[in-house]
Amino acid sequence: MATIHPTADVSPHAEIGAGTRVWSNVQIRERARVGRNCIIGRNTYIEFDVIVGDNVKIQNNASLYVGLTVEDGVFIGPHVIFTNDKLPRAINPDGSLKSAADWHVGTTRVRYGAALGANTVVVTGVTIGRWAMVGSGSVVTRDVPDHALMVGNPARVIGWVSASGVRCASQEEAIALTEQECGATT
Repeated sequence: MATIHPTADVSPHAEIGAGTRVWSNVQIRERARVGRNCIIGRNTYIEFDVIVGDNVKIQNNASLYVGLTVEDGVFIGPHVIFTNDKLPRAINPDGSLKSAADWHVGTTRVRYGAALGANTVVVTGVTIGRWAMVGSGSVVTRDVPDHALMVGNPARVIGWVSASGVRCASQEEAIALTEQECGATT
């Protein structure tokens, strides 16, 4: 059974997995799916149709918008934002207010075990690889390779990390060390 704080606004049409803890002032919209044993920090917003895997930790004030899939074991730091529109506008060229029919939802995927530091912005249309680590304040505008250590605006690869966060000289070394750390189960 999930634990949901009384101030959280969780749609009755959302799915929340057993053992998940939803803290104060969280909003989880209809058709969102949150897996088992997750922690959803205060003031987090999870939009409709977002998919969050098992054992995911989402820190306070994160914004997860439609088009996002988060795989198991992901860490999302405080104030992380996932966008879903590469051409955002409030109005059409004729001045009419845009509606859902006037825009194309982008898709973003965060793969198993990845970690995103505080205040990271992820532009729609990217995949963040397995066990990748994105430094705080980064702006992710393109795909992140497995095990990459990314920082900056735009984020760029500055190194490689294993599952436990050990810096490695290459992606191959990070993969080999991760296999040792995880008992070759990844």
